[in-house]
Amino acid sequence: MSRPDRRRVAVTGLGVVSAAGIGTEAYFRGLCSPAPVGERRVTGFDPIDHFDSPKEARRSDPYTQFLVAAADEALAQAGDIEADPTRCGAMIGTGVGGISTLEQQIGVLHEKGARRVSPFLVPMMMANAGGATLSMRYGWMGPSENVVTACAAGTHAVGNAARLIAGGRCDAVLAGGTEAPFTPTAVAGFTNMTALSSSGVSRPFDARRDGFVMAEGAAVLLLEDWDMAQARGARILAEVLGSASTADAHHITAPSPGGSGAVHCMQLALDDAGVRPADVVHVNAHGTSTDLNDAAEAEALSKVFGTSPGPLVTSTKGVTGHALGAAGALEALAVVLAMLKGLIPPTAGLTALDPELPPIRVVTGEPAAWAPGVSISNSFGFGGHNGTLVIAPAAQRPSG
Repeated sequence: MSRPDRRRVAVTGLGVVSAAGIGTEAYFRGLCSPAPVGERRVTGFDPIDHFDSPKEARRSDPYTQFLVAAADEALAQAGDIEADPTRCGAMIGTGVGGISTLEQQIGVLHEKGARRVSPFLVPMMMANAGGATLSMRYGWMGPSENVVTACAAGTHAVGNAARLIAGGRCDAVLAGGTEAPFTPTAVAGFTNMTALSSSGVSRPFDARRDGFVMAEGAAVLLLEDWDMAQARGARILAEVLGSASTADAHHITAPSPGGSGAVHCMQLALDDAGVRPADVVHVNAHGTSTDLNDAAEAEALSKVFGTSPGPLVTSTKGVTGHALGAAGALEALAVVLAMLKGLIPPTAGLTALDPELPPIRVVTGEPAAWAPGVSISNSFGFGGHNGTLVIAPAAQRPSG
């Protein structure tokens, strides 16, 4: 439904660094490939390609390096943006920020003493370093903010950025998430809370699922005022129709019973977008491959959309693993690519749908051809954070 009270939000650029592939084409091929085994680390990435000097790259934590590369790709695809720099911004999500720098420098402290701790520790580890780097790199002087809501951060960042444009504060915003969480302490922490898969296989919604597989990476969507994008002749890739954010207020790690927080979040997002549940034809699920999360999300989906027949559901975490604060951005980008390619990636790793789950139409085996339509992307984070984005193909806007 057209909303005369706010501006339309176009997606005009995409960029990604992921264990599934670096760059959008490689990433989509990865999403349509069999599930790998083990940690999902980024390989073949050279930060020097995106910084003026090796020294500048070394003074950025890997989570910032990934983000810069993804933003460069998104802006290159979008083309020249001639907009007031005070009306252009960055909204970036992360779960743990520069944790690798922090852990490394704690080691330096214990081994060599306080005087040997790097003076760059703070600017490298702080959670807002990524977004700050983008604003300085491109000279964008509008809001430069970061979102730290665990595994929902990337989704919340895109939703918040869309509101900056829809409400008239900004004309363009780099929105997304980034994460580089592979440190010995972080891995040990997730392992000891039994959140990680002991088999090393991500199996969203599968009867044998046994936890998530940790990942790293970054994804950036360039969001732009629709009219400005049209006026400059940009290729509009998709439209962000709406979003929502809620809290379970239940438990620090477990979802609320029956997925009630997720239900509320999806309903609010659909209301914000001005669409009905029947309009939604695809869901990129949070689908972490953990017992409680997948069960709660499946129940929430069945409550919101019913089962006759319901939207096509996929969890791309079967391939990407779970990149924590970057996950929602990686998945929103996957939704846009699915629209552009006319294919929904399958839920890799899923071989036997859990019969205890409510019936949902999970895409398995091969990519599913579809007529792209209104889609949602879900993210649910530790702390009870819920986030939902509603995205539509550029050529389609529901009239209902």
